[in-house]
Amino acid sequence: MDLPVLPLEAPRVERADAVRNRQHLLAVAREMLAEQGAATLTMDGLAERAGLGKGTVFRRFGTRAGIFQALLDEEEQAFQAQVLSGPPPLGPGAAPLERLIAYGRARFAFLFLHHEIARAALDGSQPVPAGSETSLSRLHIRMLLGQIDLGPADLDTLAIQLAAALDGPLLLYLSASDLTDTALHVEQRVAQGWQDLVQRVCRP
Repeated sequence: MDLPVLPLEAPRVERADAVRNRQHLLAVAREMLAEQGAATLTMDGLAERAGLGKGTVFRRFGTRAGIFQALLDEEEQAFQAQVLSGPPPLGPGAAPLERLIAYGRARFAFLFLHHEIARAALDGSQPVPAGSETSLSRLHIRMLLGQIDLGPADLDTLAIQLAAALDGPLLLYLSASDLTDTALHVEQRVAQGWQDLVQRVCRP
């Protein structure tokens, strides 16, 4: 039986007006993204468009990257639900190697679909990568590696390296034109590269 990939934390109780403000800001941010893309979305612009004070936006998101992190988090929750309880091979029920390959392919598809938000969510001012300390990818990959007979391999380090191989190409190395003009071809190549990598790493 698969255990949950991420531990569930007790929900933080927020005031009703704070919840409404957050939902309103995210809805307005989505409208602005659809109209003008991520490059021109600013905290000042979001506050003005939403009819709220700049202080409210800063309290909700902290930084411009925080807006995109919040937008991406909503999409991530739906993706995680597919990993935890969706149909195989992405969800439970398939062999671990098959699930690992499927996870990487699905993750690339997810990042290609949301590449503008994912890139804008990176906060270069932070001394460590933005996001949670232990990512979904690393935990899920580590769980699947533990179900494959890899001998004396350092599974924790290997999980970190494989997780980096998923996020790195799209967020750090592929150009904007790679993600738009030739996106389907590039996505297929990157996904096949993941499958080749995992099959070699996990070869008996």
